[in-house]
Amino acid sequence: MSSWLGGLGSGLGQSLGQVGGSLSSFTGQISNFTKDILLESAEEVGDAASELQVSNSRLEELETLYATQKSEYERLRRINSELEEKLEAAEIQVKQQSVEYRTLLQQKEVEISHLKARQSGLQDEVQKLQHSAQAAASSSSSDVAVLPVTTAATTTTSSSFLHRSTAVHQGFHGDEVDLSDVLWSQQEINRLSNEVHRLEAEVDHWRRVAQASKLPGVDGNGDQGEVLKMQRMIKELREEMAREVDEHQHELTALQDAQRQKMAEISKRHREELAEYEERIEELEEQLQSEGGNVVQKSTTVQDSAKLQELQSTIQSLQEEAELQRKQHSDLLVSLEEAEHQKAKLEREKEEATAENTELLQNYSRLQKSVNELQARVQEQEGKSMLKAQHDNEIQTLKKALAGAEKEMARLRTLSESSPIEVEHADILELNTIIDTLKKEKEEVEREKLTLVEKLTLAKKRHKAGESESVVELSQEVSDLKSQLDQREQALKQAHLDIETLSAELEELDKQNQEATQHLITVKEQLSLQKTQADTEKSHLQSDLNSSLDQRQTLQLELEAQGEKLSQSAFSLNELHMAKQQLESTIKELREKLCKSQDLGKELRQESSDLKMALQERETEFTALREKLSHSGEQGNALEEHRKALETKDKEIQDLRTELSEVKTSYEGAVSEDFELKIENRKLKEESTQALEKIDSLEKQIQDGQASLSRMSLEKDTRIEALKLEKSQLESELSQTEKRLSDQAKQYQQTIDELTRARSLDASALQTEHERMVKLNQEKDLAIAELKREIEQMVSDHKDTSEMLDITVAGQNQLTELLQEKDAFAKSLKAQATEAQQELECKFLGATQECNSLRKWVEEKDKQLGAMKEENSHLKEEIDRLRDQQSRPPLLSEPRTLDIITELETEVAQLKAARDQLEEEVQSLRKVSEEQQATTLQSQRSLQVLQSELEQARTRHEQSSLNYERLITAKDDEIVRLQSEVEGLSTQRQNQIQSVEILQEDKTQSLNGENGNEKHDLSKVEIEKLVKGIKEKETEINQLNEKNLSLTKQLDQLVVSQNELGKLSQMVLQKDREIQALHARVSGGHGQDVVFLQQQLQAYAVEREQVLAVLNEKTRENSQLRSDYHRIMDIVAAKEAALLKLQQENQRLSTMSDPSGSQEMFRETIQNLSRIIREKDIEIDALTQKCQTLVSVLQTSGAGDSVSGGSGGVSSNQFEELLQERDTLKQQVKKMEEWKQQVITTVRNMQHESAQLQEELLKLQGQVSADSDCSSKLSVDYSRLIQSYEQKEKKLGFLSQELAQVQQTISQLSSTKEVLLGKLGSVKQSPEASAVMATQAFAPPNLKGTAPLGQDESLHHELQSMQRILAEKESMIRTLQENNHRLSNSASLSESEQRSHTEELKQAREKQESLQRSLREKDLLIKTKGDQLSQVSESLRNRENDNEVLKQAVTNLKERALILELDVKTLKEENEAIAGKAREKETEFRALQETNMQVSLLLREQEFQFSAVNEKATAMEKMLKDKEQGKSGELNQLLNEVKSMQEKAVLFQQERDQVMMALKQKQMETTALQSELQHTRDKEQRLKQEVERLRNHLLEIEDSYTREALAAEDKEGDLRRKVALLEERLTSSSNAVESASQQASLQVESLQEQLNGAVRQRDEALIQLCASQDQVNQYAVSLSNLQMVLEQFQQEEKAMYSAELEKHKREKEEWRTKAENLQDQAAALQINLDEANAALESASRLTDQLDLKEEEIEDLKKQVDLRQEMLEEAQRKLMNLLNSTEGKVDKVLMKNLYLGYFHTPRNKRSEVMRLMANVLGLDRDEVSELLQEEGKSGVTGWVSSLLGGRAVQSVPNTPQRPTHTQNLNSSFSEMFVKFLEVESTPALPAPKLPVYDIKPLSAPPPGRSTASTPASGVSGPGKRTGDSNPFLAPRSAAVPLLNPAGAGSTAGAGGHLLMKPISDALPTFTPVPVSAEASGGAVLKDLLKQ
Repeated sequence: MSSWLGGLGSGLGQSLGQVGGSLSSFTGQISNFTKDILLESAEEVGDAASELQVSNSRLEELETLYATQKSEYERLRRINSELEEKLEAAEIQVKQQSVEYRTLLQQKEVEISHLKARQSGLQDEVQKLQHSAQAAASSSSSDVAVLPVTTAATTTTSSSFLHRSTAVHQGFHGDEVDLSDVLWSQQEINRLSNEVHRLEAEVDHWRRVAQASKLPGVDGNGDQGEVLKMQRMIKELREEMAREVDEHQHELTALQDAQRQKMAEISKRHREELAEYEERIEELEEQLQSEGGNVVQKSTTVQDSAKLQELQSTIQSLQEEAELQRKQHSDLLVSLEEAEHQKAKLEREKEEATAENTELLQNYSRLQKSVNELQARVQEQEGKSMLKAQHDNEIQTLKKALAGAEKEMARLRTLSESSPIEVEHADILELNTIIDTLKKEKEEVEREKLTLVEKLTLAKKRHKAGESESVVELSQEVSDLKSQLDQREQALKQAHLDIETLSAELEELDKQNQEATQHLITVKEQLSLQKTQADTEKSHLQSDLNSSLDQRQTLQLELEAQGEKLSQSAFSLNELHMAKQQLESTIKELREKLCKSQDLGKELRQESSDLKMALQERETEFTALREKLSHSGEQGNALEEHRKALETKDKEIQDLRTELSEVKTSYEGAVSEDFELKIENRKLKEESTQALEKIDSLEKQIQDGQASLSRMSLEKDTRIEALKLEKSQLESELSQTEKRLSDQAKQYQQTIDELTRARSLDASALQTEHERMVKLNQEKDLAIAELKREIEQMVSDHKDTSEMLDITVAGQNQLTELLQEKDAFAKSLKAQATEAQQELECKFLGATQECNSLRKWVEEKDKQLGAMKEENSHLKEEIDRLRDQQSRPPLLSEPRTLDIITELETEVAQLKAARDQLEEEVQSLRKVSEEQQATTLQSQRSLQVLQSELEQARTRHEQSSLNYERLITAKDDEIVRLQSEVEGLSTQRQNQIQSVEILQEDKTQSLNGENGNEKHDLSKVEIEKLVKGIKEKETEINQLNEKNLSLTKQLDQLVVSQNELGKLSQMVLQKDREIQALHARVSGGHGQDVVFLQQQLQAYAVEREQVLAVLNEKTRENSQLRSDYHRIMDIVAAKEAALLKLQQENQRLSTMSDPSGSQEMFRETIQNLSRIIREKDIEIDALTQKCQTLVSVLQTSGAGDSVSGGSGGVSSNQFEELLQERDTLKQQVKKMEEWKQQVITTVRNMQHESAQLQEELLKLQGQVSADSDCSSKLSVDYSRLIQSYEQKEKKLGFLSQELAQVQQTISQLSSTKEVLLGKLGSVKQSPEASAVMATQAFAPPNLKGTAPLGQDESLHHELQSMQRILAEKESMIRTLQENNHRLSNSASLSESEQRSHTEELKQAREKQESLQRSLREKDLLIKTKGDQLSQVSESLRNRENDNEVLKQAVTNLKERALILELDVKTLKEENEAIAGKAREKETEFRALQETNMQVSLLLREQEFQFSAVNEKATAMEKMLKDKEQGKSGELNQLLNEVKSMQEKAVLFQQERDQVMMALKQKQMETTALQSELQHTRDKEQRLKQEVERLRNHLLEIEDSYTREALAAEDKEGDLRRKVALLEERLTSSSNAVESASQQASLQVESLQEQLNGAVRQRDEALIQLCASQDQVNQYAVSLSNLQMVLEQFQQEEKAMYSAELEKHKREKEEWRTKAENLQDQAAALQINLDEANAALESASRLTDQLDLKEEEIEDLKKQVDLRQEMLEEAQRKLMNLLNSTEGKVDKVLMKNLYLGYFHTPRNKRSEVMRLMANVLGLDRDEVSELLQEEGKSGVTGWVSSLLGGRAVQSVPNTPQRPTHTQNLNSSFSEMFVKFLEVESTPALPAPKLPVYDIKPLSAPPPGRSTASTPASGVSGPGKRTGDSNPFLAPRSAAVPLLNPAGAGSTAGAGGHLLMKPISDALPTFTPVPVSAEASGGAVLKDLLKQ
């Protein structure tokens, strides 16, 4: 595992490193990319080709960058996937290991529990044996021989004996009472022995210390004598202890042997008596069985047991189902956790994908910017190469339009991009909120954790500070020790209680945590499914991304192709530049043409401006259309959202329906189960007349089962509801995520499409611009044509969109209607759901009431366990005290216990922290439970409603069942009478074998036969009613079953009450087991119970006497043990005093030995100082010698040896002495270290001993708990025995009732026999074989016995079975009647037998009553004695508790005294050490002062010497100066030596200063040590006072304890006397029982004699039977005939019933089908009705509109008629004018023309000539000849041609006659005439037809109709524009003036600017019709005349 985790960690590290590296490289690439983009603006290239190459290279670089990024992205994805796989594998392994560890933990816990149970069992056995041995010893003779037997042998023998004795004897109740005293005495003995060992170890330790610390010079004979005395004392104590232990063991063995002997005798007697009583009881039971009295009761018990088993099996099956569902719930929780993890992963992947998409979009925008820059540059170059400046303006306007379109595209893009960003923002916000909440929760948890950690640290610091302060401030703490101890004891008790409660809560919370983990696992699984779905969606998105990337690659390829095209265009530009130079030459030639074409240009500009205006209008329309389209798109989106919402609602409705159906089915199943259980309850109530008490217990069990079922169902339902809520939440989240993903996918696709469109548009724009540069003139015309086509397309698109909008509006209306219907349906469904919830709530209230009743019952049961709880509380107090003892170790002497305390404190702090966390979890769980309780209350309300319905159904069913039961009872009585007589006579031999079967068959036959007889009595109408009622009941049962199932599901989901229900179910199971055990005991014979109770009485009396004897013995033993304890305490006190003496002696010895150490220190200091002085002396000697040498050199004599040098020398002997002293000091230091190690070893030994004592304490605690368990078990057994005794009394009462019933049935049979004999006197028929009749008589019951009463079958089957039984019962009745008639002769004999039998029964009853009285009296005695015993035991327990409390107080005080003694010892040792140190310091200080004085004196002497030497040196220098001339070298040397001497003197002065400073420091230290010594002495005094006070207190406590012990001994003596009295009473009662048993044996013998008489009577009856069988044969033939008739009748009835049933079924099915069809028809009709209503509304609207429109049509028709009349008049006038003015010429006009010809310049004279020619009617040939003659000058020819061309372009062509050719030339006057024509034409708008005003259903709004009008203008008329000219048109062409709409539309569209129509508001002239032949002059003349 560790290796695998290590590998995983290394793999994670590598992968994370790779990720970091790839990220760094990625960031580097991004930075490079940004730098390149920034630098792009700086780079400028002159030529287009080089610029294209640069852009291509940049594109390639970008592509490479993109490829690298893509590869890195893929690599990162792979790494991520690998890490995810590793994570999953790790999680799986962790889960497996956690499961394994949990299983191991469970196994270990089971093993621990088994071992504990085994240990407690063994301890119980040992304790029982000990108690029995002591009791036997007390009851037997007082002088018992002491046997030298070991304890091991006794235990083995006793254990072997125990297995024998426990089978018969159930143990004594009082044995456990004195066990605590014995255990306490053993504990005291063990503790005292341990104390003796400890004291011995201390004595040995101090002896070693004394031996080690003794000096060779000091004598230790006195100490050794005291040590020897102590050793003798210890030996004596050991011997006394061994003797006491041996005596105790001998006493125990003797007691055990005596107990064994007594128990063996008692058990033998008991067995013999039991065997005798069992034999007698069996004989009595056989007699009772032969008489047939107990058969009915036995059968009932059998049936009861069978029913019990069935109920138990059902309960077990339900529990198994609950466990399965819990397992499923845990699996679902696991899956939920996994799904949550996967969801988090998916969200991370989604965020990564969004980041990638944003990066790609940024890259794309950068690429677009670069492409736009390139395009701008290319456009600039193209603008430079433009030839004509005039067309630049038009191109710029087009560019502006394109820019506007691009802006619109950009705006749309931003809109499209903003929507996914908003969606993404919403997702991110949701995720952020979830993450924030999780973070807050985590922070809160961490804060709590930190606070707990801080508290822990503070506690630790306080603890440490307390320890440190306790050392310093012991004196203050001693005064407050008592109060602190009490407080701490209370706090510890509270802490232990808290720990116990916390452990219980921890276990509960562990269970809840496991359940929660299971819930999370289910959630994980669900989320894993969601992850798979999300993965599929992610794969789809990835495929879309790949496709978009492919498209991007294709676009890049297209960009490259365009780049190549751009390069080609650059080359073509160069070629164009060349062509430009050539064109410049041609431009000069074309300039003349330009000046002429300027006129045309102006006109074209005007046209272009008009077109631009039209374009702007179209653009506005286009924007409006776009807005409408966007609105329609939004509406379409809204519709799609509506559809989605509808689909989700449909799904929810289907889910609700399915859930409703499931709930109904489960509810019906639950109701059916409830109904069946209630039927069973009724049957049990019917049987309760025979056995009331038994059926009460059974009803309780059934109620418990029902309560558990209802709880389980409620839990299941609540669980299902919780799962449904979770499912709905998850589905909603899934749907939201799916919608988001789909929206994002759509938005991405839209952006990609828009980008591709933009690319394609850019490419097409570049190509068109390239073509325009080549062919500018042609492209202008093409652009105009394209614009026109676009306008037409826009118009057609507008129409399509309007139609689409109409369709969508209609569909929306339908959808809204559907939504309303769906909403109504959803409301109805919600109402149904609320009703169902209310029903469930009512049901749940009933279930909670049952729960409350169960809880009350359990509380009553728990009250019986009060004694156990009290004992447990006492044990807990003992454990707390023991823990207090453990948690109070010595502070200084035992560091290990302090460590243990600190560890325990840390554990307590951790537990408190865990408790706080768990409390928070508990609070959260409580909130959940409160919510679930609210739901349970709702379900309880629904339950109440259902129960009310059930009760109504019950009342109906009970009424019908009462009718049945009356008839059944009547028939049953007859059958029972007849059968009893027949069975008593005929089947006595087969009684023992077939009695049980016959009775069971009789029951079934009686029930079935009654039903059959009832059917004869009832009429067919009643049968039909019953059938219908049964069917209704069946349906109701099914419904109730389904409801019950739903309730069970709800109950399974109740998580809160699960723990309580589990506990209650366990309690119920325990009680059931106890009830079963009691039933098993009860099933034995009644006589045996009586005997057994008598034996128990005797045993209890004997036990009571033994208990009292044992109590007396225990009190004596207790007093002996207390005396021993006091003696041992005295010994301990003496030993402690001896110890104190030893310690004082040791201290004295140490003080004796300490001065030597101080002397050694003084010596060392002296040695150091002497060494310094010697060194100084040596230096001074050297200086003096040098001075002397100098003097001797100076002196001529040279004999200066008189000066002596070494007055301050040190002898070598002193130095050697000092070295020896140092060696001795080192040896002493080593000895001290060895002593220190010995102390450490002793401390460790003490720690080990304390650990052993703790283990022994734990063992003793286990023994105490085992004793308490035994006592509780015995009390429970006693209560059970009392209950069983009471039940047996009740059974005796029931038996007496049954005897009375038997007597009544016998009297009834005799009366019926007489009646039958009277009736059958007249009947006589032929005989037949007797064997046949016998078989016929007894075959039907045997056959029918196999047919059980169907409790689980439906009522329909019961009907059929009842019909069959009817026929059989009637045949039986006839056969029995015939048999009775035959047996009339033997009636008198049987009556005499019956009388004798009744007399015997009366005697037996009297005996029974006497026995019952005696039993009651004995019961009363037992109860009184039991009460007395309980009182005595309670008083004893109280005393024992008081004794234990006092014992514990004594032990606590002793331990405290020991702790204080140890503290005192340690403090004494410390004080001694401090005193020794202080003395040493004092001696050192004195020595230092002396040495200081000496040193100061020496220094002064040296200073004097130094001054003398200096003076000598100065004198020598003077001498030397005098002798410098000859001795310069020697002088220099001397001077150098003098300087060195001075330096050394300075050094000496510094050293002297340092020595003075050290002396001052030593003085300060000595003063501090003296103050410390005084402080420690004060402390010693205080501690001694406290120790004395505590000793006095201990002695007082011991005195009080001894007084109480004496009082207890007196009470024990009283109790023993009482026990002796009880034993005497027990012996008297046993004698009475023996006498009663003798009487019973006499009664048995008398009963046997009676039985023999009954056998004789039976033989006589058999003889009579043979005679009666002959008569039976005669009646057989008649019976067979009657049977034939009856069978035919039955068959006919069966056929009738089956036919009627089938008819009813068919009718029911037909009615159902009809109802379903009607419902379908009603639904269809409703739909049709809604549609018809909608159609009617629309039709009413249409009719209103039609009426209005028809009125408008009539008005318009009138206007049209008027206009037509006006037109006809105008046409007549025109025709008259034409006729009148034809062939006339105006003179004035001709004059003006003639003058104008000569006034006009020569350029324009041709026009005047043509006008004149037209007026005069000349031919075109003549006019052309004239013009050619004039045009020879060459000036006007081409101009006229140009004018003709202009006319062709500007004026629309007129239709030519076949004779005339087209006139190419036109003059100014002609143009004027045309202008007049145009002005005179009516410019009225086209008359609106009324049909156009009718608004259809799918009509667009009025604002949209404006856009459709231009279409008619464009596409409407196909005529030429020339038809609109009424002046120049022929006569045949003047007729179309009746259709002015076409003319008006075309005139506005195609005519000249001057010919454009005036607005509608201006007045218009009527048109003047003129023929084509007429000239313009004629027209003018006519006008002038007018």
